[in-house]
Parts: sequence; C-alpha cells; structure tokens
Amino acid sequence: MAGGSRLRAWGAILGGLMMVLAVLTACAGPYQYYEGTGLHDATAAEVAGGWENVEGTRVVLRKDGTALLEKLDGQDFDFEDGWRVSGTGTWQLADKEGGQVVRLALAVRTRVESRSPATAADTATPEPPSTYAWSFYVDRDQHDKLKLFFCYGDPDIGNTYVMRRETGS
Repeated sequence: MAGGSRLRAWGAILGGLMMVLAVLTACAGPYQYYEGTGLHDATAAEVAGGWENVEGTRVVLRKDGTALLEKLDGQDFDFEDGWRVSGTGTWQLADKEGGQVVRLALAVRTRVESRSPATAADTATPEPPSTYAWSFYVDRDQHDKLKLFFCYGDPDIGNTYVMRRETGS
C-alpha cells in the first residue's frame, strides 16, 4: 500500500512539472526571443530618409543623425496603451550579431495622440512617455528594398509594425 501511495505521489509531482513546462513553453511566441533578420549590408545613407506606415505614422531619419517622428506608436506591450507620439530625436544604425537595427530615441515630445477615440476616452490610459526609445529591425523585401519593423503587443501573436520608404523618397 505504501508503494502505491508513493507511486501516485511521484506521478502527481511529475504531472505538475509537465503542466508547468507546457505553460512556460506555450508563452514563447515567434517574436519573444527574436534575434534579428540576419541583414548586415545596409548603410546609414541607405536608411536615411522618410519612412511611413499604413496607420499614418511618419518618421524622417536625417543624415546628420537627427529624426522627426509623427504619430509613432509604442513597441512591444507599450503599443497596447494606445498612445502615439510626435517629436524630435536621434537615430543610429547598429549592427548586432542577429542583424542590423535602427535605434530611434525620442528626445523632445511635441504632441500626443490616441490611436482611437475609445482609447482617448479611457481615463485609465497611462500617460505617454516624454522620452522613448525604439529598436527597428532592418530587412529587405522581395524587391530588395529596405523596410524597418518592430514587434508589438503579445509576443505569442507575432504582430509587426512595418515602416516602408515614404512615397517619393
């Protein structure tokens, strides 16, 4: 009888450990541990210029390392707060083992907007930061044109915020 009780106890412990491991591995979504695109051949001159996305965001990366931002959302979980900031800042192209990234830093916030009217009416919406930093991954599309992107929201979903070269740039 004592042997059967021990066996059941060990079975319960092992079952509990398996459940914990299953939960932990289920949270490791596609972008949670994203290392980069593997791109290492972009130049700062190629990255400089105007960038936009379908949501009306516009970013101008000047050759002197300064930047203009219009309606840029937060990345990762900050995106869910619903704020969009405009202002000025700095940028640089960095090369990491996993690929190149554009590090963009908001230095002076000039305007704050909300992504949707429902968010603006929500009094629980956190105050947007007065300074902020983004890391945009650098990649090339099927036509070998640069695109910049970051991941946002729940990493299990794998949402990307894509910036493409501004029309006419």
